[in-house]
Amino acid sequence: MKQTLSVIICLVLGGAVMAEPPNEPSKKKTKETTHGQTGPTPGHVHPAIKPAGMHHQPVRTFSPTVQQLPVTSGHRQYHPQTMNAAAGTPHHLPAVQNFQHRQFHTATRPKADIPGETFRADRRIHGSENWTGAQYQAFRNYHAQWHNGDWWRHHHHRIVFIYGGWYFWDAGWWYPAWGYDTNAYYPYDGPIYAYNDLPPDQVIANVQTALQEQGYYTGEVDGILGPLTRAALARYQQDHGLYITSAIDQPTLQALGMS
Repeated sequence: MKQTLSVIICLVLGGAVMAEPPNEPSKKKTKETTHGQTGPTPGHVHPAIKPAGMHHQPVRTFSPTVQQLPVTSGHRQYHPQTMNAAAGTPHHLPAVQNFQHRQFHTATRPKADIPGETFRADRRIHGSENWTGAQYQAFRNYHAQWHNGDWWRHHHHRIVFIYGGWYFWDAGWWYPAWGYDTNAYYPYDGPIYAYNDLPPDQVIANVQTALQEQGYYTGEVDGILGPLTRAALARYQQDHGLYITSAIDQPTLQALGMS
C-alpha cells in the first residue's frame, strides 16, 4: 500500500513539473522597473520602433563650397576683364605664354592700298561711351586736335615720325599729332596703347605678330594699323569677351600675353 501511494505521489509531482514551460521566466524576473533607467541593458540590442505612417527620409549633406546661382536672361554673371558688351557673354580666357616683343622692319612710307584718315574736329571713338573702366578712358576722352608743329613741340616732349605721320606720347598712349605736318598720313585716328614703351609702329608690328601666331591675322607685319589689322583685333576681342575697340588697348594686350 505504501509503495502504491509513493508511486502516485511521484507521478503527480512529475506532471506538475512538466506542466510548467521550461524557458519561461518567473513573474519576479519578468517584472522590470523603469524608475532611474538611463539606457538599454548592456549587450542587448533594442530594435528601432517607427511610429505608424512614418517613412525614412534621406539625410541631405551640403558642400562647403559656394553654391552658384543659375545664369538666366535676367541675371548674368560677368568677369570684369572678360565681358563683351556687344555679345553679353562671359568667357574664360585660355592661359597664354608671355609674348616676347621683337624689333621689326616696318613700313617707312604710306601704302597706296590703305587710305589715310581725314581730320575731323568733332571726331569721337564710336561706342566708347559704353566702354567702362580706366583702361578705356583714353578712348572715351579722345577727340582729334589740330595744331602746328610749334604748338605740339611746346606741349609734348615726345613726338615721333612713323610711316608718313607724327605721333605724340601722353600718359602711356600714342596719338596722331594732327597739323604737325599738313601732309601727314594717318591710317587710324585714335589712341594706341604704348606697349613696352615702344614707338607706334613697333607696337603695331608686335600685335600683328601675336595675332598671327594665334591665327587671327594673315596679312603682312608692316606696323600699320590698317583695316586688315583692325578686323583681326575685332575678331580676337569678340572671341575673348573683350570690348570690341578694333584698336590696341591694354586689356587686349593682356589677353595676348603682351602686358
